[in-house]
Amino acid sequence: MEQQLWNSVLAVREKSPLVHSITNYVVMNNTANALLAVGASPVMAHAYSEVHDMVAIAGALIINIGTLDEYWVESMKLAISQANTLGKPWLLDPVGAGATPYRNKVLQELLEYQPTVIRGNASEIMALASMSAGTKGVDSTNHTDEALDAAIQLNQAHGSVVCVSGATDLIVQEKGCLTLTNGDKLMTRVTGMGCTASALIGAFCATTTTHYFEATVAAMALMGIAGEIAAEKSPGPGSLQLHFLDTLYQINKDEFVQRVKLEEYNGGF
Repeated sequence: MEQQLWNSVLAVREKSPLVHSITNYVVMNNTANALLAVGASPVMAHAYSEVHDMVAIAGALIINIGTLDEYWVESMKLAISQANTLGKPWLLDPVGAGATPYRNKVLQELLEYQPTVIRGNASEIMALASMSAGTKGVDSTNHTDEALDAAIQLNQAHGSVVCVSGATDLIVQEKGCLTLTNGDKLMTRVTGMGCTASALIGAFCATTTTHYFEATVAAMALMGIAGEIAAEKSPGPGSLQLHFLDTLYQINKDEFVQRVKLEEYNGGF
C-alpha cells in the first residue's frame, strides 16, 4: 500500500489541484503555504457573490469552523451546496466542537450536508458524535482510541471518511480502519497543524473521484512523516515550521516509503 500512497503524493504534484478553503483567520497563511509546498493551489474566498463560482473551478472544498461568524456560516452553506450539486468532495474540520452551544448548532447544520471527509482530534470527533467528551479550546483532552466508536458512528450516519488525528491517527471507513503513527510531539507546539492536515486531505481528495479513504490516509501519512523529518532538524517550533514546509516540498519516495507506519486497526471491527 505504501506505493499506492506515494502515487497519491505524486498525483497532487502533477495535477496541482485548486483547493478552496473557507477557514479561520489563525491558519490561513499556514495552510496556504502547506498546499503550495505539496504542489496544490490554495484559494480562500467567502463572499456570497463568488463562492458558487469558486467551488465550480476548485477540485475540493475545505470547511473549517475555527473562527465562526454568521456571515461565514452562510458562505459555508452556499459553498457546500454547490460542491454537492457538482459532485465535488468537501471536508469538515469541526474545530472546537463541544466548546459552545452556537458552535455545536452550526456543526449539526453542516453535518446535514453529508461531508465527504471529517477530520478532527479525538475530543472534537467525540463531541461531534454527541458523545461525552471534554474540550479544551481546540486541543484534544481525549486519546484517539477513545474516539473509535464516535468515528464509526459518524461514518455510519453520514457516509463520511472520518479521520481522528493525534499521536496515532485513526482513519475510518465503512470497511474498517487504518492507523498511522508518524509525527512528533513538537508538532503540537505549532498552531494550526490540524488545520493543515485538513487542507492536505482536501488536496489529495481533489485528485480522485472515489478513493477518498486512500486520499485521506496518504495525506495524513505525508503530514506525519514531514513533521517527523522536520522535528529531527529543529530545536524548537519556529524552525519546525520552516523545515516542515521544506520537507513537504522536497520529500522523495524512499523517505516516504521507508518511514510510513501504517497498520490495520482491528479494535471495534
